[in-house]
Amino acid sequence: MPVSALHRVVVLALDGVYPFELSIPSRIFGTAYGTNGEPLYEVITCSLDGKPVSTDYDFTVAVQHGHEVISTADTLVIPPYTRDPIDVTDWLPTELAEAMALLRPDARIVSICTSSYVLAAAGMLDDRPATTHWNRAHHFQQMFPAVDVDANVLFVDDGRVLTAAGAASGIDLCLHLLRRDHGSELANRVARLCVVPPWREGGQAQFIERPMPQVTTSTTAATREWALRHLDRTVTLAELAAHARMSVRTFCRRFVDEAGMPPGQWLTQQRVEFARRLLETTELPMDRVAAAAGFGTAASMRQHLTAAIGVSPTAYRQTFHATAGR
Repeated sequence: MPVSALHRVVVLALDGVYPFELSIPSRIFGTAYGTNGEPLYEVITCSLDGKPVSTDYDFTVAVQHGHEVISTADTLVIPPYTRDPIDVTDWLPTELAEAMALLRPDARIVSICTSSYVLAAAGMLDDRPATTHWNRAHHFQQMFPAVDVDANVLFVDDGRVLTAAGAASGIDLCLHLLRRDHGSELANRVARLCVVPPWREGGQAQFIERPMPQVTTSTTAATREWALRHLDRTVTLAELAAHARMSVRTFCRRFVDEAGMPPGQWLTQQRVEFARRLLETTELPMDRVAAAAGFGTAASMRQHLTAAIGVSPTAYRQTFHATAGR
């Protein structure tokens, strides 16, 4: 098949594909038109054998092309699909490896969410920065130690190899490619047409669940529980050690053993998590949220939240408050 004059985006649908992510390239690139109304991209979808593929829901997707069209791709996108990540070879069966080998050396390859496992299994991410969904990042790093995994970002652009984090970050990455190919004006126009933000602040850190720790039988648990009830005031290390009836040195050693981090770092993390909950569930002004979480001032809270999750308290509330989007 001859290569189209348009930039051809080939989307490889694998069995168990996630429908939302599968649709992202056609929605974003298919909405991109030049100043004279001419389409800038051609998006086609293929499977390994040209036959319908199952999704992770109760329907299948019929495609019109087999894997041979990968050889005509200017950009290949692999959406995530249902797969148990048991070992590396499970992610790159022979037929998939042969299909990916058809990609031209100058073509781009994009993974969305956990399809980064495919790229890593093929060796495409060795010694490269990459990302994947935050709740699989630790496992991903264990399976592929040669990859420089960053679980805090929405996507990574490393030239011809690009990786996006979970679900909607595929939109972020496709808009980024529009911006890279044709400039911000086009990317912004497509974002408006698709009713999505042209650029999202922060990274995956703002979406990671970090539940408050449960009390256990460990020796510093009661003190941690006490500290959580007093987040609104300054709590000194000496005060924590006294509550645990230990010397400061012994308390610090046992605290790190049990909580995995020093007391000061743990306290800051709990203040951030408590502030997030207040921002999500209350209408309290920023200075009152800051006081309740023990940050003292709204400026201090802004500094700590921005450092921890990549966005300001105001931006976080706008996104995650119970009434956001209503």
